[in-house]
Amino acid sequence: MHFEQFYLGCLAHASYMLASEGEAVVVDPQRDVEIYLQAAEANGVTIRHIFETHLHADFVSGHRELAARTGARIYIGAQAGATFPHVAVDDGFQLQVGKMRITALETPGHTPESLCFVLTDEEKSPAPWAVLTGDTLFLGDVGRPDLSKRYTPVQLAGMLYDSLRGKLLTLADDVLVYPAHGAGSLCGRNMRAERVSTIGTERLTNYALQIKSREEFVTQLTSNLPARPAYFAQDAEINRTGAPALSDLPVLSAVEPAQLKTLLAEGAIALDVRPGEQFAAGHVPGSVNIALSGQFASWAGALLGLAACPVLIAESYEAVSEARMRLARVGLEEARGYLKGGVEAWKQSGLDLAALQQTSVEALSGRLQESNLQVLDVRREPEWEAGHVEGATWWPLDNFKVAPPEIDRNVPLAVHCKGGYRSMIACSLLQRAGFQNVINVVEGFDAWQQAKLPVVTEKPVEA
Repeated sequence: MHFEQFYLGCLAHASYMLASEGEAVVVDPQRDVEIYLQAAEANGVTIRHIFETHLHADFVSGHRELAARTGARIYIGAQAGATFPHVAVDDGFQLQVGKMRITALETPGHTPESLCFVLTDEEKSPAPWAVLTGDTLFLGDVGRPDLSKRYTPVQLAGMLYDSLRGKLLTLADDVLVYPAHGAGSLCGRNMRAERVSTIGTERLTNYALQIKSREEFVTQLTSNLPARPAYFAQDAEINRTGAPALSDLPVLSAVEPAQLKTLLAEGAIALDVRPGEQFAAGHVPGSVNIALSGQFASWAGALLGLAACPVLIAESYEAVSEARMRLARVGLEEARGYLKGGVEAWKQSGLDLAALQQTSVEALSGRLQESNLQVLDVRREPEWEAGHVEGATWWPLDNFKVAPPEIDRNVPLAVHCKGGYRSMIACSLLQRAGFQNVINVVEGFDAWQQAKLPVVTEKPVEA
């Protein structure tokens, strides 16, 4: 039996290929499916089956394109209401692939149609050896219960409790657990960084599985949920119908600097995907910086929305292509084009560049007594509650989709997050919104703590 995990760090997404006797199954494929075709060829197997654990909300699946290119059948939960050709899967459904048996468990809770797949390698043992848990059970966490139009979070959390106790926790302790997401995904809130665990380990260490009472489980699972980006619901609907092939997307057009200046004056978005240091040194005025180095696509989808038609700004055409691919993975497909020649061409055209001030945590600490300096913390609520700079204003980056913080636009504003990635995004959005004196705090709150500077804890007061 062949088993392979594919991990896409920028989306904290895990997909899988399993095969026996030349026949392969792909589970929860990402949007760009070439990696599965290459893996199948390298291992001398043919992809015949595609399984989805649920309608993913945080990324667009490649199931439709992969099926079209291989002739494979798609299997998805009967409750999904999928409109593409598929096999509707109910509890207890089994598929034999060579010496491998796949058994479906209906595990509603994260979503109504959620499935887990129990894997048995009959060549080695009649007992299951692994379970693909989708977004039902993570390492250290369970799936969020607020992604359904039909059911309330309380109803879904109750279903999730029953699914975990009645289905997954009946498996033996040595059964391996392979989830669809890892640390950093917004589909949960407390995931560990490892890529595999066991039922026994999760039974002992996963906070959600320590909660014995169904009522208490529901209360905890529905309290302090992380922000849910608006594009989540859109992605789920795209996955319900099946996304078109990436090759069907139109070719990006080159945008001249003068043309971009006109577009920006008309309200267009310029998305600069260069590293933050380069953006700070000089950028197109009004452009938004979301660097390719981090969770680029997730933040672009959350802050710009899937209807955005950004002009991409990058160091090279290769970086433009990478950005385009990663945006498509979350369903943001309508990029307007890219700045021909990048920032250097803008500069050579005689157009002005904007810059962004940066400061160290030590320098920030020395300025805190200044009456006209504000500190803005853009981390999420649990991060703020665990400790923050005294006197700081809290406005999480997730809220920027709605509006910038309501604070003085002319007073110097030092912005920080955990390590500098989110604060750079926030600074660019603040500059675009008209804030005149924005300062990025390099390396963020991690550096503040490492320097042993004072920290306070209290409930957040939003801007």
